[in-house]
Parts: sequence; structure tokens; C-alpha cells
Amino acid sequence: MNMHSVNPPEIGPRLQAYRKQQKLTLADLATKSGVSRSMLSEIERGNANPTYGTLWHLTRALNIDLNSLISGASEERGDRIDLQPENLTPTIRSADGSCTLQILSPAGMVPLIEWYLLSFEPQGKLISDPHGAGTIEHLHCTEGEIVVRSAGNEMRVRAGETARYAGDVPHSLTSVGTSAGPVGARAFLVVASGEVGSSTTRALIRPK
Repeated sequence: MNMHSVNPPEIGPRLQAYRKQQKLTLADLATKSGVSRSMLSEIERGNANPTYGTLWHLTRALNIDLNSLISGASEERGDRIDLQPENLTPTIRSADGSCTLQILSPAGMVPLIEWYLLSFEPQGKLISDPHGAGTIEHLHCTEGEIVVRSAGNEMRVRAGETARYAGDVPHSLTSVGTSAGPVGARAFLVVASGEVGSSTTRALIRPK
């Protein structure tokens, strides 16, 4: 997906603390993560908001989960109920800013499955590049109407309806309002990798 920056609280000091705890210099972390030394310095000083992709590379390089970096809370939880406040929920935007995505899935599940709460402005769009082979997206519209386009197919999804479609081809979501006029839309989106989606489900939605 073409996504822009996260809106993270106090990531800089935590990133610096994790880096120093592992006795890494900025240059060391830059080499391990692929994020430039200058960008790391800006993030640690709070002068730059990293993209979700940048955060992913940093958490992998430091061997920590995303919640630890964002909220300081580990995803390891015994029998307790873990609550993530709204202000600590990572938020990203589409390339043109017309769609906001709240990341609801824990970072440890990102390689397999991700889920988001989408909020579209009227006529808002979310245009995505192909994900990994076999990826299936599941979109449940809760408000308004959304047109799904995938592999040359097009479907209008209304509130209460769920669409499943190939995510390993170019695809897009567009808020088209309702018969009452142009309004925004809201939906839940689950992105399941090929390792999660069953072969039966993929066969049902694969272009003929």
C-alpha cells in the first residue's frame, strides 16, 4: 500500500534507549536496518516521523516488537488483558491523504496477517501495489460505499457487506458515497498473506 508516516508518540527517546541498551552506534543501527544514519538521528531527536516501513525495519534490526517502540509495552502478556489507547494506535495515510489507516494488528503478526480501520474522505482513495504472492484482502464496509478494483474486476461494497479479493495484483479502494450524496466511508481491512489464506479461498477469487 502507498502509505505515509506514522503519528507516533515519543518514539525518539525509546529508539535511542533500545539502541544504547544493545550498545549500537547510529552507524551500527543504520547498517543493520537499512535506515540512514541521518534519518535515525532525526527520529531520535523527535524531528522526523518515521513511516511504518521504517519502523518495521528498525524493530527487526533491534529484535523488538512495534508496541515496545511505540508505547513502551511489550506484546508478551500472560493472562492479562492488554489495552492499546487510541492515542497510541499507529496511524498512516494514503499517498494523497484522503484515506487514514489505523493499524490494529500487533507487529509480530505483520508477516502473516494485518488488520486496519480505514476512514475515507468523500471520493477518497487507497491505491495499493501488489503484495506477496497469494495475498488475499478482506474488506468489511461499515459506513458509506466503497468500490473495490482488483485485477480488472470491479465491485461496489455497501455498509454491512464484505468483499474478498486478490491482493497480489494492483488494487484500489475508492469511497463513492451513497445515493444520498457524497459522503466518506469507513471499513475494516484484513490483509492475509499467502501462508494464511486457504487455497480454496484463493481459487474462488482468482481471475479467470
